[in-house]
Amino acid sequence: MRGLTNKQKRILKFIEAFGRDHGMAPTVYELSEKFNVKTSTMFAHIQALANKGFLTRSSKARSIVLSKRVAMTQQHDTPMVEIPLVGRVCAGLPVDAPECREGVVYCDPAFLGGDNIGRLFALKVRGESMRDAGILDGDVVIVRQTHNIRRGDIVVALVDNETTVKKYYPAPGAKVELRPANPEFQPQIHPVEDVHIQGRIVSLQRRY
Repeated sequence: MRGLTNKQKRILKFIEAFGRDHGMAPTVYELSEKFNVKTSTMFAHIQALANKGFLTRSSKARSIVLSKRVAMTQQHDTPMVEIPLVGRVCAGLPVDAPECREGVVYCDPAFLGGDNIGRLFALKVRGESMRDAGILDGDVVIVRQTHNIRRGDIVVALVDNETTVKKYYPAPGAKVELRPANPEFQPQIHPVEDVHIQGRIVSLQRRY
């Protein structure tokens, strides 16, 4: 990566690895902690990388997005994955379950984890109930269709023919708690037979 300092190269590699492992970008504070520098110093590094065209960032949380230029500088050329965008999903007040394909989104496979690309779909989020998990209104979440759901996973759930994004927690009495990540919203508790898990969120895209 010509034109970058060694630390900036390491920052880019860490952002890429973090996204691959966690399905979202690190915050500036997490980067500062990783590299043991002040947040003001890390902000300067991020701005320098943005000025050089290696990433973009907004004022929103976890909004760092690596540019195509990063991929082009790697020794291998990984094709982007095409994922169907099937509709909108609620992360606040429920809306009708999405049923129609609205288009496609493209994602670097390194950010997806696993190799079962055919079982992925994308949904657009409405609402702020998952704000503190870094999922904001207007974000596009990438969902892997799976029944292998663990306690605390962020899932897309279908309840009464409506969809919502929440954290999944088994509850006593054969029930399921769908927990928001925003104290302004209350958890939803349903009988287990009324909750149909559509998949687990594995990545996120944000446009601004």
